[in-house]
Amino acid sequence: MLIVVFRNRVREGMEQEFGERSQQIYELALKMPGLVSSKDFVAEDGERLALIEFRSAEELEAWRVQSEHYQAQQQGKERYFSEYSLQVCSLVRESRFKASSSA
Repeated sequence: MLIVVFRNRVREGMEQEFGERSQQIYELALKMPGLVSSKDFVAEDGERLALIEFRSAEELEAWRVQSEHYQAQQQGKERYFSEYSLQVCSLVRESRFKASSSA
């Protein structure tokens, strides 16, 4: 399992256009083999965070070079982002807990 940590800030005035484009890319990502999950968060100071999980390095690489996603990456650099950082991490350990609904 690989986890992508994508932190970014959208340029002022580009939020709506970025939101529309990112929705298109998200819908495309849902069709990619190996995508386990994707969650987006926005902090009070405007920083955005996406946590994306892929089953394997090969499936993540296929997503990275997928033509429409690649174009969106270029648009992000040229048009939408004032800054970003991207980290690809391997899952070392995992634990889960979910309270029962009868508690």
